[in-house]
Amino acid sequence: MDPRDLPSVDALAATLAKEHELPLPLLVPLARESIERARSQLLAGNEADPVRDARGLADELVRARPRNVINATGVLLHTNLGRAPLAAEAATAAADHAAGYGNLELDLHTGTRSRRGRAARALLASLTGAEAALAVNNNAAALVLALASLVGPGGRVAVSRGELIEIGGSFRLPELIQAGGVRLVEIGTTNRTRAGDYARVVGHVDALLKVHPANYRVEGFAESASWTEVAAIANDAGVPFIADVGSGLLDTRVPWLEGGPPSWLAGEPGVRQVVDIGAHVVLFSGDKLLGGPQAGLAVGASSAVARMATHPLARAVRLDASTLAALTQTLLLYAEDRGSDIPFWRMAAAGYAELEQRARRVLEAAGVTGSISEGASIPGAGSVPGATIPSPVILIEGDADELWRDLVGARVPVLGTRREGRIQIDLRTVEPHNDGAVAAALSALEG
Repeated sequence: MDPRDLPSVDALAATLAKEHELPLPLLVPLARESIERARSQLLAGNEADPVRDARGLADELVRARPRNVINATGVLLHTNLGRAPLAAEAATAAADHAAGYGNLELDLHTGTRSRRGRAARALLASLTGAEAALAVNNNAAALVLALASLVGPGGRVAVSRGELIEIGGSFRLPELIQAGGVRLVEIGTTNRTRAGDYARVVGHVDALLKVHPANYRVEGFAESASWTEVAAIANDAGVPFIADVGSGLLDTRVPWLEGGPPSWLAGEPGVRQVVDIGAHVVLFSGDKLLGGPQAGLAVGASSAVARMATHPLARAVRLDASTLAALTQTLLLYAEDRGSDIPFWRMAAAGYAELEQRARRVLEAAGVTGSISEGASIPGAGSVPGATIPSPVILIEGDADELWRDLVGARVPVLGTRREGRIQIDLRTVEPHNDGAVAAALSALEG
């Protein structure tokens, strides 16, 4: 191709518009980029195809647009897929508030302005036994806000070296602490931090921070001061104890599940229990074990929560109306003793035999060669590290990479797991009404 034969930007963009469901203003820059790249290649004596290049860029944009997928990985809280799916009531509440006006900051009784999130705060306090509560946009924001308001710029906070975690996206706890202008005081060692380590520094710091290592475990020659021990040391010294329990298990007794707490939850700290032992403020996520929308939740002493709520940063990290509506409705389900209706808990509690029956029906409907084997689902999203939930899995033999791409290319993308040269489908994370779509995607593999 001669550079003089390159299509015009408008002509190439018009061609792309006929082939892709994308607006023309979005396609013009893609066309221009592809043509300029092709011109450079041709002038350098290389081959170039600007139409193919532009189509590839347009395909990438189409794939990047938000769309629903079926999570058949067995990871209940899959960070890349949005973590906890919302309960139907929570999703409806969010949609209603997004599509219309609401009483976000209005008292419908007096007609005067009110504080946003009042109902959510009241529910959080009631469910955890705390004096007060606050909701912000994620748990990292809640931690930064707690440090900024309870410790302050130039203040010092003590943290165990074994709890200086890195969370998703390469965000590291020491960097978050420093971003708030707070000085980090490391205590103990990676594998052993005793109560005495906190006691030795408590008179020289402005707060004690204990962080639940939710995405890893230190085993073997290891020791960690308990939440109770750290709370006692902080309270005796009169300094704030900030407890970041991370995953958001409201109560270790799990009263919303028949039969009590499942064995895979052993060792996971409960928000209510950490409040009870005297933590000044307890921080946790809304979109993990709580099963709600992305949020950072803080509960504890009214004086500590009030300082957080009135800090200038609070406005920068506040929740929007739709998220508040979804969070409130999720908390209402717990308050109404319907926590088992929340998708995370419903999926986690599904019986092995029930899942095995569904797997057999899916294989029969798909008409493909496959088998059912013993497998294991995981909570995911850095929650309950190392814990697994026994689950039957569908195994499909073949080129795992090719099969994975074919399943993702289905009308409704199906995300399985590539493992040991096979595709694995775990229905624990699939809503039963999506079993037909999974069967159809599997059936197409032999088409």
